Amino acid sequence: MVASVASNLTGVCRALVQQGLLAQDEGETQQAQAKAAGENFVVHLIKTKRFEPKQIATFASITFGLPYLDLNALDGQMLPVGVVDAKLIDKHHALPLAKRGNRLFLGVSDPSNLQVLDEIKFQTGLAVDLVVLEEDKLARYLDQHTESREDDILKSIETDDLNLEFTDDEAIAEAATAAAQDIDDAPVVRYLQKIMLDAINGNASDIHFEPYEKFYRIRYRLDGILYEVAQPPVAIKEKIASRIKVISKMDISEKRVPQDGRMKLVVSHKRAVDFRVSSLPTLYGEKIVMRILDSSTALDKKIEELGYEPQQQAHLLEAIQRPYGMVLVTGPTGSGKTVSLYSCLNLLNQPGVNISTVEDPVEIQLPGINQVNVNDKAGLNFSTALRSFLRQDPDIVMVGEVRDLETADIAIKAAQTGHMVLSTLHTNDAPSTLSRLVNMGVPNYSVAASVLLITAQRLGRRLCPHCKQPIDIPPEALMNAGFIEADLDGAWQAFGAVGCDLCNHTGYKGRVGIYQVMPISDEINRLILKNAGVGEIAAQAHNEGVLDLRRAGLLKVKTGMTSLDEVLAITNE
Repeated sequence: MVASVASNLTGVCRALVQQGLLAQDEGETQQAQAKAAGENFVVHLIKTKRFEPKQIATFASITFGLPYLDLNALDGQMLPVGVVDAKLIDKHHALPLAKRGNRLFLGVSDPSNLQVLDEIKFQTGLAVDLVVLEEDKLARYLDQHTESREDDILKSIETDDLNLEFTDDEAIAEAATAAAQDIDDAPVVRYLQKIMLDAINGNASDIHFEPYEKFYRIRYRLDGILYEVAQPPVAIKEKIASRIKVISKMDISEKRVPQDGRMKLVVSHKRAVDFRVSSLPTLYGEKIVMRILDSSTALDKKIEELGYEPQQQAHLLEAIQRPYGMVLVTGPTGSGKTVSLYSCLNLLNQPGVNISTVEDPVEIQLPGINQVNVNDKAGLNFSTALRSFLRQDPDIVMVGEVRDLETADIAIKAAQTGHMVLSTLHTNDAPSTLSRLVNMGVPNYSVAASVLLITAQRLGRRLCPHCKQPIDIPPEALMNAGFIEADLDGAWQAFGAVGCDLCNHTGYKGRVGIYQVMPISDEINRLILKNAGVGEIAAQAHNEGVLDLRRAGLLKVKTGMTSLDEVLAITNE
């Protein structure tokens, strides 16, 4: 008898539950964990040792009516690997086994992954027949193939005769033109593409290319921390820098001043990822940082997933649904302000609403919203764009950052004259934001009349769900951290970071927001009008039940989302 299965289960997971080989609640958990880890469901099952690779392969072959093949029986040197783009092979754990006419036989461990069929059909133009392989043998072959491909690329880069070292300005200009034409065929292209794809697949936020006297390194920023991922030969530093500058539309001949650029990498026919690029001349060459701006990932984030406590979320949603006023999001660079704002804009983005944004630069592109990039050279700054918005019949305006009195003044007036204004400031917490506006020169009565709510935020690393372990923390340490006696009732358990393969042995995977959400009440308004200090406003907010950042972070510790060490590190001000 086939069990009734929840509709949210898909593919192999659904089939295992239907056949009674996996409990439904365990299937839901395993599928959610695989999605959170950004990996294939079958790969996840094998990593967690829930099933043996041969068990899954045999089951998938019978269930989906597909042939099963032992990869060890094939000569790896004879496989037509070059038929399929290397990035698709890596992305989908799919191995071309044979090509007959216009048919391609493709080995996979998860035959229910229809995306692999669509993308490889699109790239090759061939009809694709699936063959089931054991995941461990498939992974071993792909690892060997990737390593040999990297070695070949690095060797070909080192022996490539592309030389961009010149001192004469005319020679630089001539070489730049030639390099821009020739560099597309250089092996450095394939190496750079692999670095970028690995960063996207690994959910990195930035890629750093750093030249030094005796070595050259590449680092990814994962969950706010930089990790070294490669040390290619020093000889290729100029070639990598030149390639990045060409595709980012930067001046390849100019190496003496910083430059900014932007590029787009097409990952598949359904997905493209933008990169914001910055170059900086250093002692030993140009350091380049690429910020990954993956709109699809950012817009998948719903407000419920950002980490707001229920009461905080209710206050925020109530404020942004008001017809006019100002909502401010504050925090340091990299604290997730843009994602929070765009999650709000995504909710407000309806056919009957006119939304305009001005940013420096636009990081997330959202259909249905009029987005403007700041261009200081052309005289288009925040205040100029904002002034123009008000003649464009807007309902909602988002200003990337309030940097000066002129921008603040126009934004405040817009909030007072029937517009909802969203913006950011760089302040430590919500109460100090009010003082910052007044110190800029905005009259306190204007602040009191326009600001509806202020959110301060930080991003904390989320404990890896696969390896986190319960730990005992002495009561004295908990009290020093900010817990109160009522919290020490023993009804909750603190967890600590351990490290496993799924989190790159860091103990953390992903990040969670920690928020201070302060609605501007009548009493806080009165304090603003009498020029009260930050301390008085903070005390009143506390009396009204507003959690400060430390207290909000401690709640995340109580629920096991993050560790006490992480909360102390990001709220230590």
